Amino acid sequence: MQHMNVGRTGLVISRLGVGSANFGSTGAMYLEVDQARPIIKRAIDLGINFFESAVTYSRGRSEEILGQILSEYRNQCVICTKLSPRPGYGLSRGGILKQIDGSLKRLRTDHLDLCLIHRWDYNVPIEETLRTLNDLIRQGKTYYIGASSMFTWQFSKALWASERLGLERFEAMECMWNLCYREEERDMIPFCKDQEVGVVSWSPIARGFLTGRYKRGKTPDSSRYREDKQFGRFFFRPEDFDVLERVEEIAAEKRVAPAQIALAWLLHKGVTAPLIGASKVEHVEQAVEALQVSLSTGDIERMEEPYKHREIVGFGGSDYILRRAKED
Repeated sequence: MQHMNVGRTGLVISRLGVGSANFGSTGAMYLEVDQARPIIKRAIDLGINFFESAVTYSRGRSEEILGQILSEYRNQCVICTKLSPRPGYGLSRGGILKQIDGSLKRLRTDHLDLCLIHRWDYNVPIEETLRTLNDLIRQGKTYYIGASSMFTWQFSKALWASERLGLERFEAMECMWNLCYREEERDMIPFCKDQEVGVVSWSPIARGFLTGRYKRGKTPDSSRYREDKQFGRFFFRPEDFDVLERVEEIAAEKRVAPAQIALAWLLHKGVTAPLIGASKVEHVEQAVEALQVSLSTGDIERMEEPYKHREIVGFGGSDYILRRAKED
């Protein structure tokens, strides 16, 4: 297993991480303890040490499952969770302190290795959020802080506020980045490289689209397609299939799975760690094998050529603003 420092910090994580958004709750997409345990154990056996969750995943059940499984491996693992700006949670001082204590209890640990804010809180000054997160570091409740999915101007404002106030800064950015969604390459990825911020990508295989299981012109028979209201039908544009078919061509040439090509592309682009959402042990094993897939400059150019810019989605950007406008 390859490892990398998160940005300029001393925090070392595996080049692949395991997300737990599919732990808990009910439905075909979700896993409970007995189903998740062999996946996590196999990931650890293969050298993966980075595990991620969020306060809002399955209303905390995801953290409970992850905490129960990782309790016997705590010294081997880097645990990350995300604090929510949603109503009822919030990134005010009170909201953060309430969330962090609940999160630590569910995860069965006295500290997080990395604590992220789960998108921007439009109702709380970033200075209040940063001061409170700085206190968490001083109290030993988290070692490092970061953010997830926001406009680059917001992330820049947060880094500037930290420097101005003499506070610990965000050292990681978790954002959606894959061959079918490359909007973060406009500003966020270059900004993070310039500021030496580690980049973790969620949805690295485009919610399963880049596995090759879907075919052009056919309505998917998938619970994810039916149940996921925000992203279920997001990756099914004609140009997405153009990208997928290039991925499949290269996968066939190299005799590997399309998902492995998609992960290899991200690793070649310099991401610190893609987060895989495994529902089977084989998914973890396949992802680890992607670390050995070599891509030429020509391979990368072939896959990237069909991409067309698309709407910004998934982080309180245009989708959030339009929804708030309707509510108001």
